[in-house]
Amino acid sequence: MPKENQYSHISSNARLRNTTAMILAGGKGTRLKELTSNIAKPAVSFGGKFKIIDFTLSNCINSGIRRVGVLTQYMAHDLISHIQSGWQSSYSALGEGVYIIPAQQRVGENWYRGTADALYQNLDLIKRVDHTERVLILGGDHIYKMDYSRMINFHVESGADVTVACIQKPIEQASEFGVMGLNEDGDIINFVEKPANPTPMPNNKDKALISMGIYIFNVDVLDAELRQALDDPNYKHDFGHNIIPSLIGRKKVKGYVFTERGHPGANGYWRDVGHVDEYYAATMDLLAPTPELDLYDTSWPIMTNQVQRPGVKFLFNDPQRRGFAVDSVLCAGAIISGGQVDHSLVSSDVRVEDFAEVKDSILLPRAVVGSSCKLKKVIVAEGCVVPDGTVIGYDLEEDQKRYTVTESGVVLVCSEMFETSNTASHQENPEAIIS
Repeated sequence: MPKENQYSHISSNARLRNTTAMILAGGKGTRLKELTSNIAKPAVSFGGKFKIIDFTLSNCINSGIRRVGVLTQYMAHDLISHIQSGWQSSYSALGEGVYIIPAQQRVGENWYRGTADALYQNLDLIKRVDHTERVLILGGDHIYKMDYSRMINFHVESGADVTVACIQKPIEQASEFGVMGLNEDGDIINFVEKPANPTPMPNNKDKALISMGIYIFNVDVLDAELRQALDDPNYKHDFGHNIIPSLIGRKKVKGYVFTERGHPGANGYWRDVGHVDEYYAATMDLLAPTPELDLYDTSWPIMTNQVQRPGVKFLFNDPQRRGFAVDSVLCAGAIISGGQVDHSLVSSDVRVEDFAEVKDSILLPRAVVGSSCKLKKVIVAEGCVVPDGTVIGYDLEEDQKRYTVTESGVVLVCSEMFETSNTASHQENPEAIIS
């Protein structure tokens, strides 16, 4: 029986009750550029009607984990509002629920200085929870489906002090993550955070084994390690840089290899949507005829705060003015008014006006694409109104002068970019304000 799946038969109810999940949701997410100018990365829209954090929270609920803390810090208002609106059902008498834990400078005068520091500053809260034997530490900015109960079973049955979830990634992408090596028993024997030259897997030189940013710690080990780390002058308050590497050889640190076996879906799908190109790629994955990440699978639903909106509306069927969409996903409240949508994701309350052409693009909630616009490989931010006649994505050299253009040629636009150009236009032609 494969090691990854050997404990799947064991009942995990008691283990789940004795596990508290903590979601790290306080980072700035600067690599998402303007998408995180005003909101935390976990609160960024994804998949039309979801927020990024909904995937981690849904995994918790579907896995049977009922005590979840969400650690917030940067631009947290929208994130907190989302959780309060859609994730506050709980059994408080049993100590269960999704709890928002804002940064409070509980220890010293510093805000969270890294992933490990966020946990350190809330150790007293974790230890107050009755019967908590282990902590499941999760990121709030990944897109995936995972049954955490299987990893918890693996952790307990292997006698691990710490378990790190890992996945195979192409070697050229590995330098963005923590890269590890395992021995035949599944022990982590080396771990390097974001190495310039990642070490490939022994049996596959094209791939490396990278950390998913998912950890299980026994509470006593977590407590001791976080306090001890403060004495290290080189401490960066980070699990990947400091805590995990320092534990190797001193504690039993296991690697849990995430694959499709025993997990929802037909594959081991996981994406870190920490930068614009990955965010775009993950969204485009949803448009495939048979998507790697199936949001239509009712056995492992992704849940969210569902805003009540009417169905998608298509207007006009004239030869030169026909509203339609092909190879696309459209969400409630969208209106395609005489425009054309091809291989794109259209979020809630979006409007595409007459004669507009949208291809290979992402339109986030409440975006408006004006009449006669042409967009190709564009992300239109929430609430952004693209003026009539705007052409984006067909001349990247010209686009770079006004918009954010990524290495792979994705163009990101937001309201402020058009407000700047409109202001300049009005200054050149004052009568334009009147007209």
